[in-house]
Amino acid sequence: MSVVSASLYHQGKPQKIATLDCPPVLTAPDDFVWIGLLEPTEDELRLLQQHYGLHPLAVEDALKAHQMPKVDVYGDQLFTVARTAHLSGDEICYGETAIFTGRNHIITVRHGSARAHTSLRAQLEAAPSLLMHGTDYVLHAILDFIVDGFFPVIEAIEDEVEAMEARALDAFLSRAEITRIFTLRRTLMRFLRMLGPMSEVASKLEHQDLPCLDPEVRPYFRDVLDHVRRVETRTEALRDILGSVLEVSNLLESQRQGVITRQLASWAAILAVPTAIAGIYGMNFENMPELKTHNGYFVVLSAMAMLCGGLWLRFKRTGWL
Repeated sequence: MSVVSASLYHQGKPQKIATLDCPPVLTAPDDFVWIGLLEPTEDELRLLQQHYGLHPLAVEDALKAHQMPKVDVYGDQLFTVARTAHLSGDEICYGETAIFTGRNHIITVRHGSARAHTSLRAQLEAAPSLLMHGTDYVLHAILDFIVDGFFPVIEAIEDEVEAMEARALDAFLSRAEITRIFTLRRTLMRFLRMLGPMSEVASKLEHQDLPCLDPEVRPYFRDVLDHVRRVETRTEALRDILGSVLEVSNLLESQRQGVITRQLASWAAILAVPTAIAGIYGMNFENMPELKTHNGYFVVLSAMAMLCGGLWLRFKRTGWL
């Protein structure tokens, strides 16, 4: 079986379920079952479908595991899909968690998620008074747990972007660094496309009158919505910063190229004077000024040096050298 955990909660206190072949007997109206599955088979989900009256379309979506975040209503039950995200090397890898919520049951189906709900269960079970709220509070806790997993992802990317920003100010960006910037921008765009529907899910659970959600619990989903929006804001800021890094890098590179061009032009102008004088004296004429003078050679060299020095000082003062 792909069952990670299965418990019956009576007055907020867990009681382990020995088998899933038959549903446990509920002794109180606020009793509920929480079953966690990791990449289950179709037979396992069909078994739970029979026991808890899961809708066939919701079961099909949970098996395919290629859904965008959404909330569907099937009679007196809710079917919620949330996307998970974690860093694997330099890439964001996505998973999916499907949640079946009824008055007396909540079933989670995880696909490709790197974070198990073990720590979340332990945290909730340590406060039975919270679990006494029922399955809607557990639904909130699961979504909040998933969204909180986005923050380490965005923080790691922030560190990398800050390093790139500093690098762009210090030196030319290499081809590999420019390629990485474009890769990160595509990664962030895909992340934003996932965050949008996640925000809609939290907003819908907060504002709409849905089955299995008590009015006292619905405001809790506002906290989930706030967290999603915080991640969205930081992601959009990172995308803009990456664009700014490219623009700053291009501006600095253009500035450096302009400086080099001015320096080359200045040296070309300085060297043109002695080149012209040397070219004139290289002609085969006998009647040239100072040609047969004893110190003519040194006079010409001195004139070249003085002219070149004057041009060098002029270019130096104007900032071209």
